[in-house]
Amino acid sequence: MTAQHPSDTQDVLKSRKDAFRIPEGVIYLDGNSLGMLPRHVPARLAEVVTQEWGTSLIRAWNTHDWIDLPTRTGDRIARLIGAPAGTVVACDSTSVNVFKVLSAALALRPQRKVILSDTGNFPTDLYVASGLKELLAKGHELKVVAPEDVRAAITEDVAVLMLTQVDYRTGRLHDMADLTRVAHAAGALAIWDLAHSAGALPVDLAGTKADFAVGCGYKYLNGGPGAPAFLYVAPEHLDKVTSPLTGWMGHEAPFAFDLDYRPVSGVGRMTVGTPAVLSLSGLHAALDVFEDVDMADIRRKSISLSELFIAEVEARCPQLELVSPRDPQARGSQVSFRFEEGYTVMQALIARGVIGDFRAPDVMRFGFAPLYLSHGEIVDAAAILADILATGSWDRPEFRTRANVT
Repeated sequence: MTAQHPSDTQDVLKSRKDAFRIPEGVIYLDGNSLGMLPRHVPARLAEVVTQEWGTSLIRAWNTHDWIDLPTRTGDRIARLIGAPAGTVVACDSTSVNVFKVLSAALALRPQRKVILSDTGNFPTDLYVASGLKELLAKGHELKVVAPEDVRAAITEDVAVLMLTQVDYRTGRLHDMADLTRVAHAAGALAIWDLAHSAGALPVDLAGTKADFAVGCGYKYLNGGPGAPAFLYVAPEHLDKVTSPLTGWMGHEAPFAFDLDYRPVSGVGRMTVGTPAVLSLSGLHAALDVFEDVDMADIRRKSISLSELFIAEVEARCPQLELVSPRDPQARGSQVSFRFEEGYTVMQALIARGVIGDFRAPDVMRFGFAPLYLSHGEIVDAAAILADILATGSWDRPEFRTRANVT
């Protein structure tokens, strides 16, 4: 039984925890990899399968508005990331969406050849950028610098600044407003990956004048494993860009079955194939947990939880090294510690019901999802970690076996 921590009595989000199906005996610090299951989602999915698909069959595209699920879900996400209605669409994977928006952005800056990113970007974004420049074969360069050197590297040869707002490994938080402003002053466009931001901290795409953004639906948005991702296109670019993947759902009249491609007006032109109705329905329903939630309250609680965790761990586990920024305003909703045997210790933690994850080569990563975590759980998690380290109970063969997913 988790002890009540004084901060929990002041928690304006504590009632939200009841909206999730939380396994008995689990302290879940991995919502930055896969969010918890909202209680109502299984019933909603069952309804889609048995009633909408099972009874309405093909008619459901119209009678249950399946066809507009990508934009309806996108509008729900837009509220959480400071985007106007009609600028976000839920579709495809984050990697596919990076390909689409990066290609679109480069086409808007045809005379420039540099894609600027940093070593803290999620690797798939860099892989996609590298593959795209080879595919285009127009002399583009992918320039990757240290996070602290990004600002100085934004020069007039940069076509696109492409960054992940929250570093997936350390939680370091880029200043989106400042870097976007500098990019625009240099004539470049800015793409932001919000995979570790959306649903965890306030994002203001419109206010910061970001040009494009992408993100996933299965982390803090709790859409389930493999949930569709999302992409954002700023209003001023909406009718100027064309997806490099010109599929029928991006056509202005998909059911006219014309042989020539004409993009639909608005963000829908960034869609490609048939919407993934089952997974989109799960994500759309999961977003209910954010109804009437102020992202500022989520941020305040996130900082409170992470600050408490750092204090508890550093007091109890001096052998661990904090690799996340010390300043809470400079990090997202996660905290990472370095330890030579980090993988093994994390497996021991998971065996004790404290679920975090590991990032090579030696980083133990802990995510804080304010909608379903309490301060008391944070104290308990730190105590269990300290016990594992003090007793050496992590040093077992079964904890050293590397799983396919870490």
